[in-house]
This record gives sequence, C-alpha cells and structure tokens, in this order.
Amino acid sequence: MSVLDDIGGETRLRALVETFYDLVEQLPEGSNLRRLHARGHGIAHARVEQFNFLSGFLGGRPYYMEKHGTMDVKLMHAHVPIRQADADNWLHCMNKALDNEGHSGPHIDKLRVAFARVAAILVNDVPDWEQTGTRKT
Repeated sequence: MSVLDDIGGETRLRALVETFYDLVEQLPEGSNLRRLHARGHGIAHARVEQFNFLSGFLGGRPYYMEKHGTMDVKLMHAHVPIRQADADNWLHCMNKALDNEGHSGPHIDKLRVAFARVAAILVNDVPDWEQTGTRKT
C-alpha cells in the first residue's frame, strides 16, 4: 500500500492540491509564492503539475516522470529564488491544507516530515528576480 493509497487515492490528492493552492492564493503567507508562480507558468499550471508530481512522489502513477522524464525536485526549481521564508510559507500552506482536508495520523506525520525535508533542500541563493531586473522570456 502506498502513501497515496493511505491518503485516499488520486481523488483525495487532487482535493489536497486544490486546497493547497486555494490557500496559497488566499493567505498572506502565499504572497511571495504567488509572485514566484507568476514568473513561471502560473498557479493554474502549478495545480496540475503538483498533482502530477505528488502522485509519483507518494507511490502512485508517476505522471510527472512520464511527462517530463525526471522527478528531480531540486532541478525543477533550480532557477527559482527560494528563501527559507518561502519554504516555511509553502509548508504552512501545505500543513493547513492537510488539516483542512482532514488528513491525520502517523502516515500524515511522516508525510509532513518528508515535505519539510524537500522544502529545506529547495532553499537556494539564486538572485531574486526583482533585485536583478531579470525578465522571463
């Protein structure tokens, strides 16, 4: 049995991702996350790709791998200026989404730890786009 099965399958994962991004769009903690997503493909795209990634990450069908050929989360975010505050805010929104969706128990505690580890490895020293004046082309 996979973690995806433990949380209720793809339907529950989709609900988690939707709730997470609703929170990113609504909460003050999502402010810089919204700015970072706006520089990329936007939040609507992120909703799809986060579901695709998390499905494989949680032991389900590896949609992201099938589409992009990698599950290297550090590589995916290497161009994005991610500070500790961004990682903390991402975790805040994800933990709130887990709570709002009614996920609890030892398997969710382990998932929260895994999410915290991933968020920590994404923190980098890429220059902030606003400070460098760099524009996405």
